[in-house]
Amino acid sequence: MSRIGRLPVVIPEGVNVTIGDNNVVAVKGPKGTLTREMHKNMKIHMEDGKVIVERPDDEKENKALHGLTRALINNMVIGVTEGFQKSLDLVGVGYRAQVQGKKLVLTVGYSHPVEMEEVPGITYETPAPNKILVKGIDKEMVGLMAAKIRDVRKPEPYKGKGIRYTDEIVRTKEGKTGKK
Repeated sequence: MSRIGRLPVVIPEGVNVTIGDNNVVAVKGPKGTLTREMHKNMKIHMEDGKVIVERPDDEKENKALHGLTRALINNMVIGVTEGFQKSLDLVGVGYRAQVQGKKLVLTVGYSHPVEMEEVPGITYETPAPNKILVKGIDKEMVGLMAAKIRDVRKPEPYKGKGIRYTDEIVRTKEGKTGKK
């Protein structure tokens, strides 16, 4: 049995979970609403204020889907109550970020500033010129947008300049040595 899949998802106060046809799970909470269609093989039902996910048999695919489905529902519940955030740091001389209206403007060593549009449900904050916070209720979209921002200028291995996650460790290489 899946260790994660067999755990029930506890629904906190103020959160409403509805399970519709074709395993469509809708979670409504104080921060917003998330809807997702789960795999048709999983049996999802409510019991005593908890969401329980069951699988039909022990096939390899169903075992994998069991834990995945439970984790997706749990992330939806956490998203509508607390929300998710990713933090990025800009490392480099003159590298900075700023929010202008609904756009995130990055100055990261190119001949032009890079503008990124705000996606619905995702917000950008810049508490410092070299720090970016990506916030939202959908964990998948927060991670995707943080990865897109990081892709603008990935950390390079010689000086470590670029955009990186706050908890990311960039291993630097030794440069060339001159002939003697």
